[in-house]
Parts: sequence; C-alpha cells; structure tokens
Amino acid sequence: MTFEDELIGLLPRLRRFARSLAFAAPDADDLCQTALERALKSRDQWQPGTRLDSWMYRIMRNAWIDTARATKRRSETFVNAEAGESVGDTGDRAIEARVELANVGRAMAMLPPEQREAVALVLVEGLAYKEAAAVLEIPMGTLTSRLVRGREALMRTLGEAA
Repeated sequence: MTFEDELIGLLPRLRRFARSLAFAAPDADDLCQTALERALKSRDQWQPGTRLDSWMYRIMRNAWIDTARATKRRSETFVNAEAGESVGDTGDRAIEARVELANVGRAMAMLPPEQREAVALVLVEGLAYKEAAAVLEIPMGTLTSRLVRGREALMRTLGEAA
C-alpha cells in the first residue's frame, strides 16, 4: 500500500479529528486540507513501519495550534469592522488634495522655466500681471503669452478640470 493510499484510508478519521478541534465544518475542512498538504510535503520525514495516523494527528494538531495563534494575533492586531466605519471620512478630502497637489507639482515641473515662473507668480502667488511683469523684468505682453502657453500646457497635462 502506498503512502497516498494510506492517507486516503485515514481521511474519515482525520476529518473527525479536525471537526473535534475546529467545531465548524468549513474550518475543519480547511484544517484537514492543511494537514494533508503538510504531510505530502514532508512525506520523507515519515518512517514506514510507524503509525501514520499518529503522525498525521500530530501534524493536524500543530496546524490547529498555528491557526489558533494566527487568529489570536489577528484579533490583537486588528480592531473589529465597526470601529473602522468612520475612518477616513474627514481624511479623504485631505488625501485627495495631496494627490492633486502632487499632480499639479509634476505638471508645473514639466513647464519651461519662463512659463513656470509666470504661472507661479500670477496663478499661485496671486500677483497682478503688472507686478509679475516687473518682477520678471519682461513686457506685459510677454508675460501674458507665457501665461497662456503655461495654462494650456497645464490643462493638457492635468485634463480639463484644471
């Protein structure tokens, strides 16, 4: 009789043992499957002539202990679902604003320096055209054309929402 045949013969007993550990049928089935997978992976550790059922029960018990520990860790690490229902209500807008600001920053970085300066002074800093032209030491018409080209480039990059 092969190792696999002996495992198949043990299945009803293994399922009963799993059910006694896990109580719920789906959990018992998962436990049984985990134990069988571990046994198949470690079959070279089983010594023919010894009791396969005892070896399998040990594997299943250890798998159950691992599952119980993991469940306990999850319950200590995570809060229940109801505690998270209000999380993010106020932070959503802030996160979206940061993402959008990062997008604008990347789009601004793609502009040529002269357009970036004009856009920054007028649209970001709020300077009047005349003041911005004076700061940049350029004629008002040049400032206006740089702003137009800069806005168009930003709208292409960011989409029509800009």
